[in-house]
Amino acid sequence: MSPKNSAGIERIGVVGAGAMGHGIAQVGAMAGYEVVLYDVDDTALEKAVARIRANLDKGVKLGKVETSVRERALAGLTTTTDLETAAAGSGLIIEAAPEKLDLKQEIFAELDRLAPGDAVLATNTSSLSVTRLAAATERPTQVLGMHFFNPVHIMKLLEIVRTGYTSKSAIASARTVGEAMGKTCIVVKDAPGFASSRLGLILGMEAIRMLEEGVASVEDIDTAMELGYGHPMGPFRLADLIGLDVRLHIAEYMYNETGEERWRPSDLLKRMVADGKLGKKTGEGFYRWDND
Repeated sequence: MSPKNSAGIERIGVVGAGAMGHGIAQVGAMAGYEVVLYDVDDTALEKAVARIRANLDKGVKLGKVETSVRERALAGLTTTTDLETAAAGSGLIIEAAPEKLDLKQEIFAELDRLAPGDAVLATNTSSLSVTRLAAATERPTQVLGMHFFNPVHIMKLLEIVRTGYTSKSAIASARTVGEAMGKTCIVVKDAPGFASSRLGLILGMEAIRMLEEGVASVEDIDTAMELGYGHPMGPFRLADLIGLDVRLHIAEYMYNETGEERWRPSDLLKRMVADGKLGKKTGEGFYRWDND
């Protein structure tokens, strides 16, 4: 039985063609699903398809992706600037828009109106309240979080976030799709920061405090976590990859939601974001990056 048939889902809509959206579209297409990638910007869609093609070509070159999988993925992927086209006929729609609650609520209200009645609506948010997004719809039992990690085609974890309303069948569908994409799935309840973002953020915030206090350099703190604890990359390199603006936004959200001092963003992080030093995407964060 093919993955798409075992989940009862044949078509996946992905909303947002940025770093996360294009990665989700890629792994969905590689798993054999029909994938429709939506964005408001044609240029963003063109860049997304180019990045997917480059990822697949590199995978074939390294012997990690079969040529047939590459061809199937490219054949199964389409793009659109019309949200109704992305939603119509999709059994699962994964939202990967910027981390702004009001924007995501608007998208979910529209998806609720446009998507088939039995479709599962998922958000890729790394920290925002999934319950609040579900409240923007008339189908809260079919809303959940599917938090992928960057880069999506490499990272193995998928965090499935359940609200107090999410049905067992919706969770089962998300898990089946995630496993077909090659992910190891964990299920967590909807709480600020979930599990992964909460743990990652507290480590990242403490690393910045250590830097401010002169405990050690960026490079040495990263090396401590990589070699001392077996992390694939240290907290500063990870923050640069995620984006310091994203890291700041999550910290501000966590602080506003809980009022706990441990989540208060550091002045250093605020200054770097204000100066446009956002990490890899701008060429400079805690490290300098050659994006070519």
